[in-house]
Amino acid sequence: MALGHAWSVALLGIDGRVVEVEADLGGGMPGMKLVGLPDAGLREAKDRVRSAVRNSQHAWPGEKLTLGLSPANLPKLGSGYDLAIAVAVLAAGGQVPSTRLAGTVLLGELSLDGRVREIRGVLPGLLAARNEGFTRAVVPVGSLFEAALVDGVEVLGAARLAEVVAWLRGEEALVPPDPPGEGEPQAVPDLADVIGQPEARWALEVAAAGGHHLLLTGPPGVGKTMLAKRLPGLLPPLSPAESLEVTAVHSVHGSLSRRTPMVKIPPFVAPHHSVSLAALIGGGSGLAAPGLISRAHRGVLLLDEACEFGGHVLDSLRTALEDGEVRIARTKGSVRYPARFQLVLATNPCPCAPARETDCTCAPSVRRRYLAKLSGPLLDRVDLRVRMRPITAMATHEGSAPEATEVVRKRVLAARERAAARWAGHGWRTNAEVPGPVLRREFALPPKATALLDRGLDRGILTARGADRCLRIAWTLADLAEESRPDADHVAAALDFRERSAA
Repeated sequence: MALGHAWSVALLGIDGRVVEVEADLGGGMPGMKLVGLPDAGLREAKDRVRSAVRNSQHAWPGEKLTLGLSPANLPKLGSGYDLAIAVAVLAAGGQVPSTRLAGTVLLGELSLDGRVREIRGVLPGLLAARNEGFTRAVVPVGSLFEAALVDGVEVLGAARLAEVVAWLRGEEALVPPDPPGEGEPQAVPDLADVIGQPEARWALEVAAAGGHHLLLTGPPGVGKTMLAKRLPGLLPPLSPAESLEVTAVHSVHGSLSRRTPMVKIPPFVAPHHSVSLAALIGGGSGLAAPGLISRAHRGVLLLDEACEFGGHVLDSLRTALEDGEVRIARTKGSVRYPARFQLVLATNPCPCAPARETDCTCAPSVRRRYLAKLSGPLLDRVDLRVRMRPITAMATHEGSAPEATEVVRKRVLAARERAAARWAGHGWRTNAEVPGPVLRREFALPPKATALLDRGLDRGILTARGADRCLRIAWTLADLAEESRPDADHVAAALDFRERSAA
């Protein structure tokens, strides 16, 4: 009997675990058996690998072949194990030496003619391998652009199985990756394009400074979508750790750019209102794939025409808004995807949505039913609510030009730096991340400053969660005003943002 070993990586969400692939030859009638909780796509690897080996001019064993993937109780999904299976079989048959396999992970799908195809999730897979002490990886040539982002691992690319075999024999060298390119900076729309709407512009600045969620309500054409699209330009660039985390999500989702694979600016995602629950949150059979809210991690999720979305789709965001992640259970197991995004809701006040409110033909019950798509629990998690009015002729000819993104961004970054310095000891970076108990105990404001919140709680017009969010907004307003702590005026302004209704 002969035994061959190779290593690959299994992904559970964006978390990976190294999988040992064992090939055992002999001990019975010719045949092939694959064990270790493979899914349907992986079970088909038996036929893919056999054809790839034979079409690469290598002999396929004529004995009983048992393939084991360990840990055996870990679900194995997809075709990314093909290359490791083929190498393990060839090593068991003595066709390739095992010298270079130690400390090496092999990722890639095999075509029937022996080509090594690209797979998703190479970046998080290599990060997991590095964390478990592996120092070398062989990946498809087409995946080198993202594999090169991982430091501390020697990355090599292969276009065909025959090239991997020749490399293992010491006959040829594999392709090294090119240095990661900086690429062209992504252009973002400028805030100077938005005319008028001073209240909405101020709310956008507050949202950017504190990481708060935002609701914009108004008739068509007043600039709701324009403002929302300019929010990413006000946000600071991602830190190296955040950038790697966001890039890993995009790698699993399959949406990485070859030109600029490392995501360095906050992503912006704006799904159509017909999006399904699985597409937004994540889903699929076996193990769930990431949804659009995970693609928006550390960035902005815009739900334009929010009241056109299904009510169950909107309410599915509630847990993610609180926890900053989404946990999805499927038959093969439960996965976790990060989903800490800024939510921007933009909606018309009624279905007919005339340019002037006096021209509305909707009955009161129709308006209430339309806005009821935004449920109370969801709105309670939205910090800033702004009612936008139609642009007037006088507003389009203001004496001073609208502020540009760069001007507002300087104030936002300064406010974020003050907040980051204040919360550095706790591990938070924005005011929106701070738990309510911390604001009420360690950073409690004097009773005079919070008197309005107390009255709102007494009258039942404010929930405990709403009061905590008012405190977070007040701290953001103080940071923008370069004050050391909020006063009664900041709390009143924060409460005013919360009380502005979409009705």
